[in-house]
Amino acid sequence: MKIRVKVTPNARANEVMGWQEMDLVGPVLLVRIKAPPVDGKANKALTQFLAKHLGVSKSQVRLEKGDSSRIKVLSVPDGVEV
Repeated sequence: MKIRVKVTPNARANEVMGWQEMDLVGPVLLVRIKAPPVDGKANKALTQFLAKHLGVSKSQVRLEKGDSSRIKVLSVPDGVEV
């Protein structure tokens, strides 16, 4: 299953803020990540944090699109409740 995530890097703590409806994009999961957006650190931290939050292995959460964008498309296993 694919989900859209809006990431805020350089946050005080890693946390899931909830869902938001965005024009032209649709539902987006808002996530704050402590890591800076440098050399892919925020992307790596995002996938690791979401894997832990969802209770799946790190390899099951993959960044599909949006490597350098705040809005990213992630692939997570089917049947996982987000």
